[in-house]
Amino acid sequence: MTAPYACKPEDSRGRLWSEQLSTFRSPWQRDRDRIIHSSAFRRLKHKTQVFVEHDGEEYRGDYYRTRLTHTIEVAQVARTIAGALELNTDLAESVALAHDLGHPPFGHTGEDALAVLMQPYGGFDHNAQALRIVTMLERHYADFDGLNLTWETLEGIAKHNGPVTGPLPYALAEVNAAWDLELHTNASAEAQVAAVADDVAYNHHDLHDGLRAGLFTEEELAELPVIGPAFAEVDRLHPGLDRMRRRHEALRRVFGVMVEDVIAVAQNRLTGLQPRSAQEIRDMDGPIIRFSKPLYQNIKAIKAFLFQRMYRAPSVVDERHQVTAILNDMFPLFLNDPSQLPQSWRQAAEQAGNETERARIVLDYVAGMTDRYAIAEHQRLFSAQNG
Repeated sequence: MTAPYACKPEDSRGRLWSEQLSTFRSPWQRDRDRIIHSSAFRRLKHKTQVFVEHDGEEYRGDYYRTRLTHTIEVAQVARTIAGALELNTDLAESVALAHDLGHPPFGHTGEDALAVLMQPYGGFDHNAQALRIVTMLERHYADFDGLNLTWETLEGIAKHNGPVTGPLPYALAEVNAAWDLELHTNASAEAQVAAVADDVAYNHHDLHDGLRAGLFTEEELAELPVIGPAFAEVDRLHPGLDRMRRRHEALRRVFGVMVEDVIAVAQNRLTGLQPRSAQEIRDMDGPIIRFSKPLYQNIKAIKAFLFQRMYRAPSVVDERHQVTAILNDMFPLFLNDPSQLPQSWRQAAEQAGNETERARIVLDYVAGMTDRYAIAEHQRLFSAQNG
């Protein structure tokens, strides 16, 4: 049973390329399955969340989140929140699973580097690139390029962080020209859930990963709002608990506080506003799914701590410089000499009508790389001149 404001499968605007309905899956279950079986989804297992994926020995890296494990955690949180709010859990999960498909190697560092490199050619944005992947670059089906996802899933990928205004990244503009995603409105409640689930997941797991990397201590975290009370409760209930269990118990309570806050705020707002359809959610002045103001302020304090102690830690910053140099070397090389590209990409780049077109083909190739493949390719291409 879903609420009146949930997206209903029978009301879906369908797919750009018409297909026969599945006899046993809803449209959004089918979207979810196509996303999971895509090449881009598999590559997320070797893409950075914070720590570069190959640094297993230095960071004992098998324990750290990759872009794939992050995505799975986001999908789990999204299903939980959507279920509690009587939304469509399949649509929320589909958007959550697809939300990071466009991330390049080396996480946000890679995105920043490619945005600079692509500035003369229309820029780079990972949300827009995700749309390019699911509408064009995945080429497995006989009748169409991409995954032919439903309008609602594409809308969720495009604007789960809110309405999109101003000049559009070219990849988003192309998709929107083919099928109007109504970028000026809010996304569905399900897509809003996926966006908040992203915040919940990374705030939680970055605390875990930063502790494991030794970038800060439990004692330092205990000075922060929400986290301090969580550690105090664990100490009261389980005095003398060993360090790793104490850490886990405290941080799972932080996780629970965030999830329960989102659900309580949304239930209160939905009860007051009484939206009668999914479209009414889209047409509201702002998002319906969000943290309470007090918790939002506390999360800002946690994020500020993580920014200073984790994302800008000397070891992480040093790695940012190294991986930025890798992309700054490879992108111009491929752009100026497409013969260096693999055969499947070379022909398209050589036949490009102009430099902008060629740069976008090179971008698709480089952005699709995993961390380890980018490092290996860079070594292959530049080791001789560096040696």
